Amino acid sequence: MSDLRVAASTFPFLYSHSGLGALKHLASQGYKNFELMIFPPHLWPSAMAPAEKAELKAWLDGNGHRITSFCYPLLDNNPNSTCPIMRRYTLDRYKEAIDLADYLNCPFVCAIPGPVNSLINPPVPWMREWFVQGMKELVAHAKGSRTEIILENVPFTFLPTAKDMLDVANDIDPSVGINFDVCNSAYIKEDPAAAIRMLGKRVKNVHISDSGYEVFKHDRLGTGMVQPGPAAAALKETGYTGLTVLEIITDACQPGTDPDGDLAASHDILARHGWEKRPGAR
Repeated sequence: MSDLRVAASTFPFLYSHSGLGALKHLASQGYKNFELMIFPPHLWPSAMAPAEKAELKAWLDGNGHRITSFCYPLLDNNPNSTCPIMRRYTLDRYKEAIDLADYLNCPFVCAIPGPVNSLINPPVPWMREWFVQGMKELVAHAKGSRTEIILENVPFTFLPTAKDMLDVANDIDPSVGINFDVCNSAYIKEDPAAAIRMLGKRVKNVHISDSGYEVFKHDRLGTGMVQPGPAAAALKETGYTGLTVLEIITDACQPGTDPDGDLAASHDILARHGWEKRPGAR
């Protein structure tokens, strides 16, 4: 069975590079597949002139590179906000991301439920209904394009588990896939391998990183509790053929950080557990 494929995320470069600048930086390390963050000033579709979009497409096409997923982290927005204006604003930004992804031949835009962390959150049935209706609108918007919405399991939302994701995806549309995050699953003390087997063919994209249990992080692999081996076995068992995104979250602007070293060290760990070798590694 062939090795699992790896993509690199531009997450560490949100503030240090433009989206295209981050792609060029990762390409200099040998990567050809990327997850690009939708986040200002890094890359924000509504702020991009047609010439900027054309430049990005020309660079990708001319170098044999590909954006394999867009990730919109929702640090400021919320598709299940109690405020209808915020819900509308968030969905409109997703639509812009879908349109740009289609233009760039990117297959996936990753969506997550909005965060919940207040002392008195809205009733779950309200949030779930808002989220389902919003995602149905996005699925309809993406219909006929080369891009689809996929849902991610995230601990700080009201739908943190893999089963939550599958249930809500089924309510949106049975065709909706899952962006399965191994670290997020492990952090809530789910069994990531069992979750992958349960989701089966609905897994369309994968994120991996590491964290301890006390503080939620997305650190380099080998520093926390994430075990890549069982996840790799489950992915291969289910016939997964998509990308695994190394989603290491650190800020390249901060002194003492080493995003390139984090990426290399993490990829080498993946390569020991069934993923393809790091570009240039021997």
